[in-house]
Amino acid sequence: MPKRPIVTWPNPVLKERCTPVEHFDAALHELIDDMLETMVVEEGIGLAANQVGVTQRIFVMSIPDEEGRQDSAFEMINPVIEEQRGEVQYEEGCLSFPDLNELVTRAAEIQITFQDRTGAHQKMQLGGIAAVCVQHELDHLDGITFVDRLSPLKRRLALKAYLRNQRQKAGDDRAEQRRALRG
Repeated sequence: MPKRPIVTWPNPVLKERCTPVEHFDAALHELIDDMLETMVVEEGIGLAANQVGVTQRIFVMSIPDEEGRQDSAFEMINPVIEEQRGEVQYEEGCLSFPDLNELVTRAAEIQITFQDRTGAHQKMQLGGIAAVCVQHELDHLDGITFVDRLSPLKRRLALKAYLRNQRQKAGDDRAEQRRALRG
């Protein structure tokens, strides 16, 4: 069971621009730890604070290594992309859109500045899936979801498929509950 429930689309908190973190205290550390645990339990590689209902500029990520093991976890607070280079397309998914994956175009390499949980300023150069993940999570903090990066037609089709899938899952869950009640 995840530490915090994941907010799914169309919850309006996913469209809110998150506010900067000003207090680097025990409550922040608890939130970050909860987010890391939730991300791991949900088998994600990144999680933004608004995906757990908190509108602060925080995200966590952990990119699997080549053998599929989780690599080091990163905690990024008040992140800003300073530079972007190149272009890459990557099939993205999102914990807030279960079972939806779409091809999205992103910068191939980025330079990002951020603060860690103590408030210390950091800078990183990233490429590949790590750069894609940072851009995806930073979009969340700006109230943008990966489906917003699709063309209008692809977005409509993706959201229609997503809603159909969610209705199907809800129907399956209700049918299972009825069967369980009948014994």
